[in-house]
Amino acid sequence: MDYPIQSPGQLSAHLRALRKARGWSQAELGAALGVGQTRITRIERDPTAISVEQLLAILGALGAQLVLRPNDVSQTAAPPVTRAPRAIGHKRRPTDDPW
Repeated sequence: MDYPIQSPGQLSAHLRALRKARGWSQAELGAALGVGQTRITRIERDPTAISVEQLLAILGALGAQLVLRPNDVSQTAAPPVTRAPRAIGHKRRPTDDPW
């Protein structure tokens, strides 16, 4: 079954649902990925804070995959999802840990 994602909130809900469907706690998913439970909590709360590489790793651990599919031309296209610009001067701190 496909789960169209058009907002970060939808992605958050689906990541949580996939984890629970697998019967895993946040700590168990974190252990599978080599991160702590608090990192999984933050990811589920705000999935925009991770890279595509990290998202793919999470999906792989949960037995899911990312599939891009063009809209059916007979359906009305959804408006593009936009993201608010980051505050000026806001930079992520570089770390050795990619998570």
